[in-house]
Amino acid sequence: MNTFMTAKEYLMSILKIEQPKLPADMPPLVLKEERMEPEDSFHTGIISQCDIDNQRAYKVAFDKIIFRNVTFSRISMKEIELTDVIFEKCDLSNVDFGTATIHRTEFRDCKIMGMNLSDATIRNTGFYNCLGDYLTLRMANLKQVLFHQCSLIGADFYEATVQKIALEDCKLDQAQLSGVKLEGIDLSTNSFARLGVNVENLRGCIISREQAAVFANLIGLQLKD
Repeated sequence: MNTFMTAKEYLMSILKIEQPKLPADMPPLVLKEERMEPEDSFHTGIISQCDIDNQRAYKVAFDKIIFRNVTFSRISMKEIELTDVIFEKCDLSNVDFGTATIHRTEFRDCKIMGMNLSDATIRNTGFYNCLGDYLTLRMANLKQVLFHQCSLIGADFYEATVQKIALEDCKLDQAQLSGVKLEGIDLSTNSFARLGVNVENLRGCIISREQAAVFANLIGLQLKD
């Protein structure tokens, strides 16, 4: 690894993650207070220091948007489209973004506890230093996705399709990975005491020596000193 690169930068380069493509100058953008309508779209701007509350709409699109210190409350935006978007220090706890399409997006220092991304299609996306306990990614399709220094306790990846993803220095205790093919995925830097996994999907998974006891217990082996 290049000594001048951080672990995050190194993994981003290995995964070939494309970062959000944003213009140098972005104007403030104020959302109207009335209810969003299906297929509304919002383009190029910074939305900051506000609450987005009690919104239910399908196929809302955000393109080239920075959300900064925004709290999302009572939000259901199924099939939302996020392209070239950054969420910075936002609270998205329990939002429903089921069946979302997410591309070139970053979640930085965000609360995403209980966030629903079931059946989402996620590409070129990073979750960095996020509190994401009980995040739901059931049956999602993830490619070129990095979770770095996130708390993902109890997160649900059930039967997610994964390709070129990395989990680095995350808390994964009690995460549900059943039905996820873990071949080539490095779990060695993550912490957990229990995981929900299928034994047949562990082939090729990379773990640390300390984690070996957890996986041995899963298949009924007893380790002897």
